[in-house]
Amino acid sequence: MRTVVEHQRVVAALFGAPEPSRVAVPQSLGLATFTDVDAPLPLPGFDNSAMDGFAVRAADLADASTDSPVTLPVAADIPAGRTDDLTLEPGTAHRIMTGAPMPAGADAVVPVELTDAVVGPVAAAPTVTFTAAPERGKHIRRGGSDIEFGTRALPAGTVIGAPQIGLLAALGIAEVTVTRRLRVVVLSTGSELVEPGKPLRHGQIYESNGAMLTAAVTEAGAIGRHLHFVPDNTADFAARLDEVADDADLIITSGGVSAGAFEVVKDALSATGTVEFVKVAMQPGMPQGCGHFPSTRGTRVPIITLPGNPVSALVSFEVFIRPALRAAMALPADRERVEARLGADIRSPRGKRQFLRGVLDAGHLDGAVGVDPIGPPASHHLRYLAEADALIDIPADVEAVEAGTLVEVLVLR
Repeated sequence: MRTVVEHQRVVAALFGAPEPSRVAVPQSLGLATFTDVDAPLPLPGFDNSAMDGFAVRAADLADASTDSPVTLPVAADIPAGRTDDLTLEPGTAHRIMTGAPMPAGADAVVPVELTDAVVGPVAAAPTVTFTAAPERGKHIRRGGSDIEFGTRALPAGTVIGAPQIGLLAALGIAEVTVTRRLRVVVLSTGSELVEPGKPLRHGQIYESNGAMLTAAVTEAGAIGRHLHFVPDNTADFAARLDEVADDADLIITSGGVSAGAFEVVKDALSATGTVEFVKVAMQPGMPQGCGHFPSTRGTRVPIITLPGNPVSALVSFEVFIRPALRAAMALPADRERVEARLGADIRSPRGKRQFLRGVLDAGHLDGAVGVDPIGPPASHHLRYLAEADALIDIPADVEAVEAGTLVEVLVLR
């Protein structure tokens, strides 16, 4: 059997190098910058007030105190957004709002609360009285104090979140070059599958893997497209793949890869000679396949075939596809691996690396995080998969682990 690490390498090799894409800034959320982004202008773009108050010349108020207040005439109002150039003449003050441009000649701002002016949306008094000498430069945001023109705003490889979008927007950048988001088609097979919302007949089940894997693809940062499942017919299956091959960077299938008599995925793709079906020494998820699907138009799209049991399918996605998919989009691995203290004895089949569902709990007295196994190991127990927030990673050469032992855990949330 192939080891987990060996199959991870084979899956990763299906993906090419990250590719650039130019997108509008709002659409860049969750993607990585492909190149450095330099500031096309300084931030702030001009000296502006950090407070609602009065722009003054500090020298005019050098002798101001509570015993000797200084009163100045208010020569102008400067709201945020005023665009004309103003000059503060000696011996005067300008009422100024937060974010408004500083007038030439002013070298300090006195907050309105430190004057006798009325706070609020009322007409400005013709004069204002100060009872303290302001410090030069006080309450002024200098142009370029946040970022200077030409400075690197975001280095290549930065994953764009809300703060990064805010910075790009503030810099007036409408589009940014990011690593292209990959398009992934998800397809389930099985004549027993029925679309949720429709009535079931005896022997039928609702199709869940397609929706689950499409959600996993989306969570990983790619574009997931869920195709309606096809019955167990190799010709129909191959035709469906051929329809979508040109619009996908990856195809994921679930089901039809074991050793049964109606393994449509395995039967259809084995004939191409471009997809390899193997057994991986793991539980769950032993039957795996990957390679390229050759379309009738000469294109070759990577394809990964997962087992049909839901737990096997999602565990396989987490172990093999998610890390490779994110790396192909230049996104960092986002599943943390931690050591946790096992809450119960467990057994594991020798020769297979086991991924048990687990629930993390708060730290123990020694500071270690705890993890409790949840549910039986069988691959159809979807309920326990939904409750789990971790996978307990048991090495292939271990048959039993006692409670209290530190084990490696893959954190799912």
